[in-house]
Amino acid sequence: MAEAQLGVIGGSGLYSIEGLQNVTEVKLDTPFGSPSDSITLGSIGSTRVAFLPRHGRGHFIAPSELNSRANIWAMKMLGVTHIISVSACGSLREEMHPRDVVVPDQLIDFTRSGRRNTFFGDGIVAHIGFAEPFCSEFSQVLAQAVLEAGGSVHTGGTFITIEGPRFSTKAESAMFRGWGADIIGMTACPEAQLAREAEICYAVMAHVTDYDVWRDVGEPVSLEAVLANLQANTDLAKRAITKVAGRFPLQRTCGCKDALRNAIVTDPRHIPVTRRHELSLLLDRYLPRS
Repeated sequence: MAEAQLGVIGGSGLYSIEGLQNVTEVKLDTPFGSPSDSITLGSIGSTRVAFLPRHGRGHFIAPSELNSRANIWAMKMLGVTHIISVSACGSLREEMHPRDVVVPDQLIDFTRSGRRNTFFGDGIVAHIGFAEPFCSEFSQVLAQAVLEAGGSVHTGGTFITIEGPRFSTKAESAMFRGWGADIIGMTACPEAQLAREAEICYAVMAHVTDYDVWRDVGEPVSLEAVLANLQANTDLAKRAITKVAGRFPLQRTCGCKDALRNAIVTDPRHIPVTRRHELSLLLDRYLPRS
């Protein structure tokens, strides 16, 4: 189902993209259940775009309740090769100001609720390489697009994903800074892992909304401040997405496109037939047909 090239997963504050042409909506079912919402398909120039509001229209799905496997699988079903994740984040560094954008290059997973972070298991084992958790090539394209769209962008940085839905304690915020984290959010994991398993290039446009709670000056993070700063950056996000779309088709010379090559360790003869069928979208490239 080659319907789109560029996928956009919109976080808090981004529930639609204006300016899409030839718009349709599709409801998809996946082996992992339903995505967060219907997916909007449309064109920006000659590039087909698939847009999914991460928390659903009306923002009714909490971070821990997201069916990220269904969300990423749906993008794969549509033929998406690149995903922009638009996310809110708190800053753990003085120089990363509210309303700045960070395109991170590293990731710490501090989620603890057992979020389903792999398509595999239940009779099939795969170990992907994840030393570079975001696509470096696509992240460079995204950072340049944000800059050209008029944003203040930081290229690189470590993004820590916490469980949520609450914000950090001061002790936690200080600990994350000591670990070397630069920004903090609630949804990059397991999206990034799943996108890598799906062999999709994944990059994050993280919009700084606050300074978390580590600073002794100023107000600690609040929902009001988060939403206000997100709203201020919504137009920037849309302009940057348009600029990225204008660069397609993108050459894929990164390792993302072959992430499962040599990653599947289970003998094909021992993979349950039902699992082979469910995961055929990923497996047919690598496993001999029975």
